[in-house]
Amino acid sequence: MKQSFKKIYKLSNNSLVRNGFTLIELLVVIAIIGVLASIVIAALSSSRVSARDAERVSDIRQIRYALELYRSDFNAYPSCLIAGGSCTTVLQNAKYMSAVPKDPLTGLSYSYAGLGSGAICSSYHLGSSLEDKHNKALQTGIDSSPQGTCTGSAADFSGLSFVAGGQLCNTTAGTAQPTNAANGESCYDVGPQ
Repeated sequence: MKQSFKKIYKLSNNSLVRNGFTLIELLVVIAIIGVLASIVIAALSSSRVSARDAERVSDIRQIRYALELYRSDFNAYPSCLIAGGSCTTVLQNAKYMSAVPKDPLTGLSYSYAGLGSGAICSSYHLGSSLEDKHNKALQTGIDSSPQGTCTGSAADFSGLSFVAGGQLCNTTAGTAQPTNAANGESCYDVGPQ
């Protein structure tokens, strides 16, 4: 028995026994983990942008539906979506829309202008700026230019405006989608159905 123990001990002293990792091995593993983490974060970021844009398009459709219900009752559109300023009529109430949705990123109200003359809003222009300028919804917008508004309504905006996602559409017109131009439109806008 003593001989076999000595043999085992001798073998382990002669062989190369490593306990742990070298510094280079650890650095390679950390670098690989860093690359994988950055890929995952980039993928999640684009998914969040797509989700917010989908929510904006859905919100615009819901508001549009409520506007049509309002028009069927009053034979005109409201001058504003929510009360404030010099609005004469508003969409937000228990019957049509108890809470008008706001942009999921900035919390701003969507761009809205009651169109017409005097106190009668015979039409409207509703929009939201999307974060992804290649979103197919931008190609389905009406791309309307600013028009005259009815009493109490906010100023109209350009359906071709280019602003950061979640900001209000403005009067500065850009290039219609599809485009790769720096001033490519980001405002998805709709009017009466």
